Amino acid sequence: MDKKKRAESAPNAFRLPFWYWLLIPAAIWLAQIVADASRTNLLAYSEFKQLLHAGRITDARLAQDTITGMLKPDQLEAVLGGEAAKRLKCPPQGQCHFQTVRVADPSLVQELEASNVHFLGELKTDWVGYLLTWVIPLLLLYLMFKGAGGRSGISPGSLFGIGKSTARVYAQSTTGVSFEDIAGIDEAKGELMEIVEFLKNPDRYRRLGGKIPKGVLIVGAPGTGKTLLAKAVAGEAGVPFFSISGSEFVEMFVGVGAARVRDLFAQAAEKAPAIIFIDELDALGRARGVGGALSGYNEQEQTLNQLLVEMDGFDTNNGVIILAATNRPEILDPALLRPGRFDRHIALDRPDLKGRQQILVVHTKKVKLATGVDLEEIAARTAGFAGAELANLVNEAALLAARQGKASVEQGDFDEAIDRLVAGLERKTRVMSPVEKRTVAYHEAGHALIAESRGHADRVAKVSIIPRGIGALGYTQQQPTEDRYLMTKSELLDRLDVFLGGRVAEEIAIGDLSTGAQNDLQLATDTARHMVTQYGMSDSLGLATFEAPSAASSTYPGMPGEGKPYSELTSQTIDAEIIRLLEAAHARVRETLTARRSLLDTLAQALMERETLDRQALNLLLKGRGDTIRRVQ
Repeated sequence: MDKKKRAESAPNAFRLPFWYWLLIPAAIWLAQIVADASRTNLLAYSEFKQLLHAGRITDARLAQDTITGMLKPDQLEAVLGGEAAKRLKCPPQGQCHFQTVRVADPSLVQELEASNVHFLGELKTDWVGYLLTWVIPLLLLYLMFKGAGGRSGISPGSLFGIGKSTARVYAQSTTGVSFEDIAGIDEAKGELMEIVEFLKNPDRYRRLGGKIPKGVLIVGAPGTGKTLLAKAVAGEAGVPFFSISGSEFVEMFVGVGAARVRDLFAQAAEKAPAIIFIDELDALGRARGVGGALSGYNEQEQTLNQLLVEMDGFDTNNGVIILAATNRPEILDPALLRPGRFDRHIALDRPDLKGRQQILVVHTKKVKLATGVDLEEIAARTAGFAGAELANLVNEAALLAARQGKASVEQGDFDEAIDRLVAGLERKTRVMSPVEKRTVAYHEAGHALIAESRGHADRVAKVSIIPRGIGALGYTQQQPTEDRYLMTKSELLDRLDVFLGGRVAEEIAIGDLSTGAQNDLQLATDTARHMVTQYGMSDSLGLATFEAPSAASSTYPGMPGEGKPYSELTSQTIDAEIIRLLEAAHARVRETLTARRSLLDTLAQALMERETLDRQALNLLLKGRGDTIRRVQ
C-alpha cells in the first residue's frame, strides 16, 4: 500500500463516534469528583469550629457554600473525641484536607484572624453546571436535527438552517410539464398564458402602464390539475419555480414559519424573474380568529401575517409571481383574497364530455391502444371524473391488459377499469347463496327497469350482480346522454324513482326486505331533503330555503348560526314534506313494476344466468328478445 492510501485509510481506522467525545469528558469529570471525595474529609461545622479554636486549622478557602482547607492531624482525639478522630483519614504527620458546609456565621472572619489561619475567598465557577445546562443540551439538539433533517425540513448540516425555506426549486428542464400536457381546461390555460407572456416579455405590459397580478389563486376540486397547471406555467416561462406546501411553513418552534416565508421571498427576489407556488394554501391561509378565544394567536397566524406582509411589500415588476392552489377557498382569510395580493382567481371545474375526451387523448399518447378503442365512448361513461381520475383509469386499463398478456389495450380493458374504479374490485371469492343471488338480481333489475321507464333518467349502460368493493353485491351503471349543469324538478323526481326501484322490486318479487337498499334510501332521503330545504320545490313551504347549520358552528359551538334557523313547526313541515316525496315516489315505482312484472322477472332471470348485462343485451331484453341473448351467450 502506498503512502497516499495509508494516509487516507489511517484516519478511518481510528475514527471515534461523536458520542465518545461526549462520554470522555464526562468520565474524566466523574473520576475527578470521586478522587476529590476520596481524599477529602467531611467535617460537621461544629467540628470545624472546635478544630479552629484548638488551633488545628492552618489554611482555609471560603467559598459561597463550602469551606475547604488543611488541618493538623495531631491531637485530634483530644479535640474531637475518639470516634470522630477515627472517622477522619489523616496521616499521622503532615497536613490533612478537610471540607465542611458553610453556614451563616458573622464572626467567622474574626475567629480565623484570632487563630492566625491563612484564609482567602474563593470565586465560584460553576462550569460543570453551565456544561450540563447549555452545552450538552445544544449538542444533543444538534444531533437530533442532524438525524431527522430530511423529515423535519431542517438543514441537516446546521442547526441554524431551521428558519431557511424548504421550497424545492425547479428549472424549466426539470418540471417536464408544458401546456401541451394539459387538456380540458382551456379557459384556465388562457388565463395563465398571460402570466407566461409577462415573464417572457414584460416590456409589452409595462409600456402601457399595466401591472401583472401579484398573485393567482387556482381553485378546484382534488384531481382537477391545479398543481400540474402551475408546473406547466413554470415549464413554459422557463424561469426558476419555487414549490412548497402550505403545511411546510408551520413547525413546532415559534417564529420558524414566518422566518421561512421571509427567506422564500428573499430567494425568489434574488433569482427573479421567478414563480413561487404554494400548494394547499388552506393549511397556511386559514381564516384568523375562527372560534374566537379557542384559536388565539398561534404560530399559524403569525406565519400568515408574515405572508400578507411579504405579498404587500414586493413589486411584481421585478418578475416574481405567486401562484397558489387550494380546494377549500371558503376557509381562506379574506385578507389573502383582496386585490393587491391574490388578484386573480381561476376556478377549475371537473371536465365536460369534450374535455374528458381531450384528457384521455393526452394520457393515451404513450399507451399502445388496440384498433377499435373509442375514447369518446369512454369519456361518455366517465361523467364526473377529474383529470387525475382519468389518468388513473388509463393506467388501470394498461395494467389489466399487461396482466393478461395482451399486445395492446382493448376497449374491454377500459370497461373493466371503469367498473373497478366506480364499483370497486371484483370479489371473485365471495360466493352468494341462491337466495341472496335472487334478491340482488331483482334489486338491480328494479333499478334498471325504472331507469328505462322514466323519460328524464339517465340510460343504463351496464347491470351486474357480481360483488365488488367492500359492500356492493351488485350495481347498475347509468350513462348520461349529455353534460348537465342544472337539474329540473322532473329530473329529480325521476331520480328518486330510480333510487327506490331496487327496494320496491324486492317487496314485489321477494315479499320481504333486505339491507341492500340502505345506500339507496340514504341517497333518496338526501335528494328529497335538498328539494325541500334548498331548491324551493315544495308546495307547502314555497320559495323559502332552509339551509343546514354551517360547518363552523358545528365545530365551534356558540358561534352565530348554531342550531336550526327556523321554527320547530317549520321543521315538522320539512320532515312531513320529505316523507311525502318519498312515499309518492314509492307509489309510482310500485305501480310501474307491478304493470311490468313479466319484464322484471325476465331481467332478473337473465342476471342470475349471465351475472352481467351490457347495453346491447339490455336492449334485446327490453324488446322481448331474450332468446337471442341465450343463443349468443
